[in-house]
Amino acid sequence: MTAIKILWVDDEIDLLKPHVLFLEQKNYEVTTCQSGSEAIELVEKDNFDIVLLDENMPGITGLETLSEIKQRRDTLPVIMITKSEEELIMEEAIGSKIADYLIKPVNPNQILLSLKKNLDTSRLVSEKATLNYQQEFRKIAMDMAMVRTFDEWVDLYQKLVYWELELENIEDQGMHEILESQKAEANNQFFKFVERHYPQWFKNTEKPIMSHTLFKERIAPHLKDKTPTLLIVIDNLRYDQWKAFEPIIGNYYKKESEEAYCSILPTATQYARNSIFSGLMPSDMEARYPNLWLNDTEEGGKNMNEDKFLEAQLKRLGLEIKWEYHKITNLRAGKKLVENFNSLKNNDLTVLVYNFVDMLSHSKTEMEVIKELASNDKSYRSLTESWFKNSPLLEMIQKAQQMGLKLLITTDHGTINVKNPSKVIGDKNTSLNLRYKTGRSLTYENKDVLAATDPKEIHLPTINMSSSFIFAKGDLFFAYPNNYNHYVGYYRNTYQHGGVSLEEMIIPFVVMNPK
Repeated sequence: MTAIKILWVDDEIDLLKPHVLFLEQKNYEVTTCQSGSEAIELVEKDNFDIVLLDENMPGITGLETLSEIKQRRDTLPVIMITKSEEELIMEEAIGSKIADYLIKPVNPNQILLSLKKNLDTSRLVSEKATLNYQQEFRKIAMDMAMVRTFDEWVDLYQKLVYWELELENIEDQGMHEILESQKAEANNQFFKFVERHYPQWFKNTEKPIMSHTLFKERIAPHLKDKTPTLLIVIDNLRYDQWKAFEPIIGNYYKKESEEAYCSILPTATQYARNSIFSGLMPSDMEARYPNLWLNDTEEGGKNMNEDKFLEAQLKRLGLEIKWEYHKITNLRAGKKLVENFNSLKNNDLTVLVYNFVDMLSHSKTEMEVIKELASNDKSYRSLTESWFKNSPLLEMIQKAQQMGLKLLITTDHGTINVKNPSKVIGDKNTSLNLRYKTGRSLTYENKDVLAATDPKEIHLPTINMSSSFIFAKGDLFFAYPNNYNHYVGYYRNTYQHGGVSLEEMIIPFVVMNPK
């Protein structure tokens, strides 16, 4: 391992000889000099890892030397050491992007701590995160065997997401593989849990908050006191993506509460989002509003009537409020709403459906450049965060904060990176989704699917007498035997939704108040 090279600049460097020896014993390579001009020459000639710089020197001062060093090597970290505690000097040094600030007299351990903080942080953090996850791995595995309720699955999934975010910048590929393996096992166990319990949730009083009960149970209570509220439904938003851009929203809003709720099956927009806005399961929507509901095999947009479904639900709940609904599907529409956002200030409820994440997942399937940019969950999160930082949606949230609006953020379902094909055969009227199928005479691998041979049992429409639904397990996707290899190559490692996984079904609902 190459020794870390330190340049120590101090006009009284001879008095610091014991400190220099201490660092050399710790395997640091220390070069010393006594003036700013000498330091500038050395920086130009050699590649140092860090500079220890005295602030009070004759000739070129420490601050002037700092400025000259930064002009030549902007990324070179500089630790300022000074006798002065004057606030002005501290502010000027900090404004010049110093790495740290130490007050004389300094002891060797202070210097060592500052060096480690600035040079070894990423390594130390990685080692600590790796060690902590290794210790947690066994506990998560034991918890997985004991999970009995949806709330316990939420806790376990949130732990996995926490460790995924903690470990995302470490270089130990083996640790990533262990975590991926643990996530895959969790999804296997979660699939069995859903298979056993999902149909019962429509019969029992003990059930999680689901798509069709979310509005009544979690959103409506915030509307009864007529506090102006902005409800944002970001289509296709995974829990880990929410955690990635939560800190950005935290600059404008403070979190009142955060919980996870359960997307209905299929975890697909036309089912889950319509269910949120109607407060009904799909079979009930079809029965009550045949003019608003379209089945998979019918022509036309399947999410064109969300505002009408919401209007009917508000009426059923007795909420006489002033409200508006907006759906954003492109940048132009987003910018237009930003320009007119102040016109929403008199609403009790403004509903904003934002489709970017959904468009991103579909673009990843269809565009090679997006496949490169979002090749795994880490880069998919990063791309989502980058979009959000520069999006009209963030501008709307900033304006909402200025207007004093309460903020509710949620989604209709998540998405999963599909990796393994499962063969399915159906007739020409079988639905096209890769993570669920509905139709008659479906042939499939039993071990790969949750099958609903009687869709009415889980409150889904029956398109004809013999139709059924199947939902893909874990990271599987359905592929037809015809042209199988081409189909698999095209869709493998793309983000899809509609099936049974932690990523698709356990999704965030967040309440925030303006700062």
